Amino acid sequence: MNPYLDIALRSLAVYVFMLTAIRLTGKKEFSQLNTIDVVLILLISNAVQNAMVGNNTSLLGGLAAAAVLFILNYALKKLMFKSKVVREFISQRPEILIHDGKLDFNKLSHLGISDDELKEAMREHGVEYYKDVKLAIFEVDGNISIITGNKALKQTHYKRKKAHKTLTTGG
Repeated sequence: MNPYLDIALRSLAVYVFMLTAIRLTGKKEFSQLNTIDVVLILLISNAVQNAMVGNNTSLLGGLAAAAVLFILNYALKKLMFKSKVVREFISQRPEILIHDGKLDFNKLSHLGISDDELKEAMREHGVEYYKDVKLAIFEVDGNISIITGNKALKQTHYKRKKAHKTLTTGG
């Protein structure tokens, strides 16, 4: 078999395996990686590298594997955009954690969200009590959105304004 076709097929197999493994383990919170997650990602990348390129340790072999991964990723994103079935299979959905002040303990337990994490998210949004939360949603990126319906609450996110330096002319 052509060595580069072999690399392409191996890379495809590893890509599909990793995508499936991440989907099945419910790893939603990639935006909030902790030390354990970073170590896992580094070890997995090292473990599957040989599976993709085999004995070919040449620069061209590594570039071929990387190119296949980029092409697969691009094609999958296009396919997800065009196909609802594929998008629903691969993408996860937001989950409602609190509705009208009532916590969904089963959902919180299933997602592994602690009481402390939920209270931290509420504090970040300026909310003190569960009863004041109209909706708390665990987003697919790992963030928790809080909606109170209270118009008196101020915006909780802001950009820091940097002082701009002015140019002075000498003379």
